[in-house]
This record gives sequence, C-alpha cells and structure tokens, in this order.
Amino acid sequence: MIKDGLGGANTRTGLVFEGKTDLATFLNSQQSYKVNNQNEVFYNDDLVGQIFKKHAFYKFLESRSIKWQDYISKRLLPDDSIYVIINNTFFVIECKFQQVAGSVDEKLQTCDFKKKQYKKLLSKLNFEVEYIYLLSDWFKKPEYKDTLDYIHSVGCDYYFNYIPLSRLGLPC
Repeated sequence: MIKDGLGGANTRTGLVFEGKTDLATFLNSQQSYKVNNQNEVFYNDDLVGQIFKKHAFYKFLESRSIKWQDYISKRLLPDDSIYVIINNTFFVIECKFQQVAGSVDEKLQTCDFKKKQYKKLLSKLNFEVEYIYLLSDWFKKPEYKDTLDYIHSVGCDYYFNYIPLSRLGLPC
C-alpha cells in the first residue's frame, strides 16, 4: 500500500525495501560467502544452504518429487527463503514495508497459518520450518505491539531491517 491508497505491489518503496533485503545479494556481499547461479550458498567453498524466491520454491519441491497439491490447496510464494543444511531448517522470510496504514497490517497475523502450510509441504523431507518477518521501521509503532506479541506467541519471529546470520544458523 502506498500513500493515497494506490496499490502496493509495484511501488518503488516496497521494491527498494525488498531489494535491500534480498538474501542472495546480501550473502554475496559478506566475506567468505558466495551464492552461485543455482542459488546455492557457499561459505569458504562449503555448501551451507540454498535460497528460493517465489516460484523457485516449487521447482525445488518438484526436484524432490513433492507435488504441492497433495499437501495444500493454494500455492504460497515466499518473498525469500533459505534451506540451511547444517541445521536442516527451512527459513521462510517475508518482507513487509509500510508507510501508511493498509492491508499489510492484517497480513502479519497470518504467520501461524502459513508456517503450518510450509510444514505440510516440507514434512516428507523432515525439514524444520521457521517463519520470519523482515519489517520496516513502520512496525515499531506502539499500535503494533499486540501483533508483534502474537507473532512470537505462535512460534514465528520478526526483525527490523535485517536478520542476523546467526538466527539462520549460518556461519558468521
């Protein structure tokens, strides 16, 4: 959502925020990390993870002989996600940017449902699943306290503007 209520999907502010938080770009800028064209993540030349955005997640499921339709009724498209090999955990990272009140407010309250959907999808692989919001400073306002408390109460997490590598179990 942008000022004056004109759709949010193509707004420059949202894209800039998501562009700043692109996991592959971020990791490539970190010492000892490299993300190749297949979005495999290497640390000191050791494979430590794999990144998936939007539809790439479903290509990954297909490569593991998982038909998403057998588990859920509607596709979920993660803004960013990473499978971290060392802790066998799939992290879904959803980026939310706001400048004015809008529909994102309610989207934050869907994390429990979405985390359960991702768990269903990945159950055959025995992956742990973590669901993390990456939020802009807009959500530091007092009126979001209950929503932020709820996110933690259902086993999801959030960070403002960045996620520490240690939270993902990646080498620092």
